[in-house]
Amino acid sequence: MESTPEARARKRAKAYYGLMWHIGTFVVVNAFLWFIDINGGNGLDWAYWTTIPWGVALGFHTLSYFIDSSGMTERKYEKFLETEKQRAPQDH
Repeated sequence: MESTPEARARKRAKAYYGLMWHIGTFVVVNAFLWFIDINGGNGLDWAYWTTIPWGVALGFHTLSYFIDSSGMTERKYEKFLETEKQRAPQDH
């Protein structure tokens, strides 16, 4: 895995901007869809069918950003790597 501070910072920055693009796209597209739905003449008919599932997906994306940013993935990787190194002599 990435061990240098620069590589970790680059990974976090990429994840951050990915999340920001996802949030921005969600807001713009859903605002447009809700505008069309409300002004379509039949009240609220269908906009929530895109907002709810996409919002759930965005929630998971946000959760994964904060979990990964906290270093949990790196710590788990190190733990698994150590386990595999200890197990390696037994495999041969």
